[in-house]
Amino acid sequence: MSTLDPVAVFRTEAAECLEAIEAGLLDLTHQLDNKDLVDAVFRGLHTLKGSGAMFGFEALAAFTHHCETAFDRVRKGEVAATSELVAAVLAAQDHMRALVDQPDADHGDIGHKLLTQLQAAVGGREAAPAAAPAAVSVPAIARDAAAKKKNSWRIRFSLPANSMANGTNPLGLLDELRDLGECTVRANTSAIPPLDALAPTELHISWDVTLTSEQDRSAIDDVFIFVLDDMELSVEEISGQAAATAAPVEEKAAPASVAVSAAAVSPTAVPEFRPVEAVPAKREAPAAVSQAKAAENVRVPAERLDELMDRVGELVIAQSRLSQLASASTDIALRSVSEEIERLSGELRDTMMVLRMVPVATLFSRFRRLVHDLARETGKVIELVTEGESTEVDKTVIERLADPLVHLVRNSIDHGLETPADRLASGKTEAGTVTLSARQAGGEVIISIKDDGRGINRERVRAKAESSRLIQPGQPLSDSELLQLIFAPGFSTAAAITNLSGRGVGMDVVKKTVEALRGAIDIVSVPGQGSEVSLRIPLTLAIIDGLLVRVGSGRYVIPLSAVEECLELSLEEDLRSRGRSFISLRDSLVPFLRLRDLFRTGTKPDVHQKVVVISTGTERVGLVVDQIIGDHQTVIKSMSKLHNNVATFSGATILGDGSVALILDVGHLVAAGQQQEAQLRVAG
Repeated sequence: MSTLDPVAVFRTEAAECLEAIEAGLLDLTHQLDNKDLVDAVFRGLHTLKGSGAMFGFEALAAFTHHCETAFDRVRKGEVAATSELVAAVLAAQDHMRALVDQPDADHGDIGHKLLTQLQAAVGGREAAPAAAPAAVSVPAIARDAAAKKKNSWRIRFSLPANSMANGTNPLGLLDELRDLGECTVRANTSAIPPLDALAPTELHISWDVTLTSEQDRSAIDDVFIFVLDDMELSVEEISGQAAATAAPVEEKAAPASVAVSAAAVSPTAVPEFRPVEAVPAKREAPAAVSQAKAAENVRVPAERLDELMDRVGELVIAQSRLSQLASASTDIALRSVSEEIERLSGELRDTMMVLRMVPVATLFSRFRRLVHDLARETGKVIELVTEGESTEVDKTVIERLADPLVHLVRNSIDHGLETPADRLASGKTEAGTVTLSARQAGGEVIISIKDDGRGINRERVRAKAESSRLIQPGQPLSDSELLQLIFAPGFSTAAAITNLSGRGVGMDVVKKTVEALRGAIDIVSVPGQGSEVSLRIPLTLAIIDGLLVRVGSGRYVIPLSAVEECLELSLEEDLRSRGRSFISLRDSLVPFLRLRDLFRTGTKPDVHQKVVVISTGTERVGLVVDQIIGDHQTVIKSMSKLHNNVATFSGATILGDGSVALILDVGHLVAAGQQQEAQLRVAG
C-alpha cells in the first residue's frame, strides 16, 4: 500500500484553497460591500498561510501574510474594498501558485513588485515587504496601543489524538496566540497514558491560555479556523480585575519543563469568568467522528481511476468472450453464469463511468478569471454567463477541452464584442455578454460559446480565404462552409497581431482538439447580433454502447447514441436508388452511403440489406450495411499512429472472438452524406 506524500497532499489542498480565494475575489468584484465575501477571502488567505507554514513553505506563508493583513484591515473597516485591491490580490494569487509549485525557485523581485502594488491599493499603509522571506508571524496592523482597549481571554483547547499525524502542529497555534498579545500558556498533561501504553504519534496534551490583547474574539477564532471542526475549544472573556491576577489552573501538577509561559505565572485562585462561547467536540468517540468525515469524501489520484477504467475495459472484453462461448454451448449452467457476469460487468461499467464524470462547472469556473483579466486589458465591459454547469462529462474530455475553450472565449471577446462606445452607438447595452452553456443530447454533450457582439464578417472571411489561396476566387460555398474556414491553419482576419489574437493558430488548435475527441464544431453567426460556436463532444472516451454491423466480411461498430432507427433495403429498392442514393423517410429525403462501396469490399450485397439511420445535431444520413448483428459493449481503443489520418474511423475495439472491429466516425460520415446530397442537388 502506497503512502501519500504530505507535501503532495498540501499542494492539492492549496490548489483548492487558491481556487476558492479566486472565486471569492471575482464575486467581490461585483459586490465590493459584501462583508461575507471579504470574510471568506480572509479565511482562505489565513488557511493558506497557516498550512504553508506548517508544511515548510515559509516563502508562501510570508508572502500570503501581507494579503491576509490587507483583507484583515478591510473587514475591520480600516480601508474600503476596491477593484484595485481585488486586482492586486488576484495578481498576488498567481505568485502564490508559483510559490506552491516551485518553492525553491528564484522568483526574482516579482513578490516585491506585487506587494508594492498591494500597498498602493490599500492606501500606502501596508507594511513594506522584507527583502527575504522571514519566519511567519503576525505583526501589528496599524494599531495604537494607547488608544485601543485591551481585552483578556481564557482559552482552553485540546486537539484530536491523531492531529499531529494529520499534519497539525499545536506549537504553531500557540505561536499565533502569542502574536496577538501578552499570554500565559500552561500544558495539561493529565491525559497522558502510562509509558507502556503511549503511542508516540498521538497527542494527549491540552492547553490552558490566558491572553491579554487589543484584538477581538474573531482574531482568536481565526487562529483555530482550519482545525475548529475536529477540536474542543472554549473561549471565555475575563473581567478587568480578575484578568490582572488570572492564571490557568492545572488539573494535575506538571513538570516545570512542560509549562510554557510568556509572562510570570502566579498560582492564584480561579477567578470568576464570563462565558462568551464554547465550541465543544464530542470526545466520547473522536475516532468514529473522524472516520465518518473521511467516509464522506475520499481523495483518489486520477491515474488510479484511469487504471481501474482499463481493468473494467478488459473485464468487458472477457465477458463478451464468455457470452460468445455460452451462446454456442448447450450447458444451461454456463449460460446462467454468463448472464449473471454480463449483468454484473454492466453495472460495474456504469458505476465506473459515473466515477469518471465531472461537472462542467469545474471547467467553466476557470473562465471567470480569464474574462476579468481580458476586460481590464481591452477596456471592454464584459459579463460572463454560465448555464448547465451541472452537466457531467468524462474527466478526460474536461481536461482536453480547457485550451480550446480558452481560444474560443478570447476570440469572442477580441473579435466579437465591440467597445462600450461602439455598442452604445449601435443601440446595445454598454456591457457585452459572453455565455458559456452545456447540455446533454443523447450520447453527446454540447458546449456553446455565445456572444452578443458584431458577428462574423463574411466578406472579410472570404477575402482572407481567397488571398490565402484556401479557396478559388468566386468559388461557391454554403454559409456553413464559409464560416468553417476560420478554423483553417494560419487563418486570421485581425488587422494586427496583439496579445489576444492575430497569429491564426488558436482556432486551428480548437478544430484539431475537437476532432481528436471524435467531436464536431457548428457555427452560427448573425451580423450585428453575435455568434455562437457549439462543440459536440462524446460523453466518454472509454466505453460506449455500440451497434455491431457487418459490411462484406468485415465487422464495424456504430455508436448507439447516434443511431435513430434501422430500415430494410431490398435489392429492388437498392437498384432503383442507383444514381441518387436517397431514401424516403416519413415525407423527407435522407441521403445514404453504401458502406460496401465506401470500404471497397469487393463483395456482392446481401439480398436483404439494412439501412442504419444516424444523426448528429439536425443532420441525418443512412448507412447501408449487409447485416445488423446486435448491440455491443464497446471498449474504445485508439488507432495506431499509422491510421490516425483515416477520418472514417474514430477507433477500434476487440470483439469476443479476439478479432478487431473498427468504430465508425459518425460526424465524418454524416458530413460525407450531406456533401453527397449537395452535389446531387447541384447536378440535378
